[in-house]
Amino acid sequence: MERLIALVGPTAVGKTAVGIALAERLGGELISADAVAVYKKLDIGSAKPTKAEQARVPFHLIDVAEPGDDFTVTDFEDQASQAITQIRGRGKLPIVLGGTGLYVRALTSALSIPTVPPQPEFRAARWAEVDEHGAPWLHEKLAAIDPVAATKILPGDGKRIIRALEVFEATGQPLSSFHTPEGVRGILKPGVQIIGLDRDREVLYQRIEQRVDQMMTEGFLEEIKALLASGISPGSKSMGSLGYRHLVQFLCDGVTLDNTIAMIKRDTRRYAKRQISWFRNDPAVHWLIIQEGESAEDIAERLEIGISV
Repeated sequence: MERLIALVGPTAVGKTAVGIALAERLGGELISADAVAVYKKLDIGSAKPTKAEQARVPFHLIDVAEPGDDFTVTDFEDQASQAITQIRGRGKLPIVLGGTGLYVRALTSALSIPTVPPQPEFRAARWAEVDEHGAPWLHEKLAAIDPVAATKILPGDGKRIIRALEVFEATGQPLSSFHTPEGVRGILKPGVQIIGLDRDREVLYQRIEQRVDQMMTEGFLEEIKALLASGISPGSKSMGSLGYRHLVQFLCDGVTLDNTIAMIKRDTRRYAKRQISWFRNDPAVHWLIIQEGESAEDIAERLEIGISV
């Protein structure tokens, strides 16, 4: 049976260091499942593996999209599946590494994701309706054609409402019809093992705050200035990512830098909580709690004992 390991968990928990150590032990290659790391030039804010880290083991699905692209889950699934086939062809073990839940599930579970590319004109028209009438008004339109999806999408979540309407417009089928009977989780593929990493919550939050401070020291703001100066739209998908959108707002709207940094830290903590909830709701995830002072090599050794390859 062909094996696939997935190492998941919240941002700043230490997945990259553990993933590298585990790949070295098991003869593996890493597939980044991070919705921001796919973009070129979004380096600091996405906490991409350093050049030294990438020299230790091969990484895939990093820097595969231009900053102005609208990279989708389907794009990720297509490219990552090709990478998995190539990794196995070299006799190596593919290890999925990341915290973007739907990206991970696209590789570990049998999902039915509609292959509908972005429709710019359709989206622009719907956003105009949101501006005029509000997202709840558009949510009522969705409820009329896909009541199942409407119950799972908040009335104020314009982005997801428009995507659901876009799928219906392109396929004539409601978005909910693409889900498996198990819902968006899907059915776990044979040979897949999913391991979740977590830490004491206060320790995790400290690591998040330290990471944000480090990003600012390393030139996060300068990175965004360079992206905008190169012609990347502030409204592009990549610039809507965590941290990027906050600093874009700072540059465009005059919010103070101290307040902006505080908001990045706050929203990153909230994002980590959502990641934990997402993976905690998946019974296929086997959890390992990282103890204070444990090195990545120590954790990888603990994991190796429970992984059959």
